[in-house]
Amino acid sequence: QVQLVESGGGLVQAGGSLRLSCAASGRTFSSSAMGWFRQGPGKEREFVAGVNWSGGYRSYVDSVKGRFTISRDNAKNTLYLQMNSLKPEDTAVYYCNLNPPPPRASWGQGTQVTVSS
Repeated sequence: QVQLVESGGGLVQAGGSLRLSCAASGRTFSSSAMGWFRQGPGKEREFVAGVNWSGGYRSYVDSVKGRFTISRDNAKNTLYLQMNSLKPEDTAVYYCNLNPPPPRASWGQGTQVTVSS
């Protein structure tokens, strides 16, 4: 079981940058594929970016390709999401979890990202 705490969100103007962090506890983090997900106002939660256990393979939803970078530090049990060139449509609560999330997955509190135009 991995427990997750997201941080790093905030209010930023369009075109700005933020770096999200996800601190994980549990012995399975370093051997698990992880992902970032987001839920915008009135929308369902969606996949944003994923990384395999070693960090050698990454995937992104089309809308963030070229702007977001997912990475991980297994020694620190931490997952990151570098977000550049932010757009108002990136406004959402961002969550990290195993990728794919297991059925009935437990979610952290997330971190709010608000991008003003």
